Amino acid sequence: MATKSVGMANKGPSYGLSRQVQDKIDSKYDHELEQTLVEWITRQCGSGVGRPEAGKLGFQAWLKDGCVLSELINSLFAGDKPIKKIQSSSMAFKQMEQISQFLNAAEKYGVTKTDMFQTVDLWEGKDLAAVQRTLSALGSLAVTKDEGTYNGDPNWFFKKAQENKRDFSDEQIKAGKNVIGLQMGSNKGASQEGMSYGRPRQIL
Repeated sequence: MATKSVGMANKGPSYGLSRQVQDKIDSKYDHELEQTLVEWITRQCGSGVGRPEAGKLGFQAWLKDGCVLSELINSLFAGDKPIKKIQSSSMAFKQMEQISQFLNAAEKYGVTKTDMFQTVDLWEGKDLAAVQRTLSALGSLAVTKDEGTYNGDPNWFFKKAQENKRDFSDEQIKAGKNVIGLQMGSNKGASQEGMSYGRPRQIL
């Protein structure tokens, strides 16, 4: 059972408030979602990426060097792959660099900043629920874009609402401004003349 300490070797135990905060973060981790994500990633990337041990630590260890994530994002691009060099390394900074490349490519693909995890969330195991959120957002985008690169059950992820862009002519925009002005009411002819508040000031 040596795998239990994966990624935790450089952190001492946390107590008090930091322990409570970490417990709360840990409680957001979804074990069912983990199974869906593992199933999708292995289907999307092929058997070469292997499979993690069940559970949060196994999931972290599987993704920690950034290689599986890089394979995943590359598989969603039909033409030029965003990550040119995927190289497994035991060096911390190389692993973090690989994760950063994945995050940059995911943002280019369309994952919003609010759905993005931070490198330490994965590498130090600080917030694996955030990692799940990013991967779910990526899956949803892939299903929504429907570019023929998604490989999995479309029901695994929610389809995102498509943006409904509209172009208005200058006349329509001007007409809209007038309507808004009328909706807010008019103050034409209004003044404070004749109004008095409270007692008049006594001048002695």
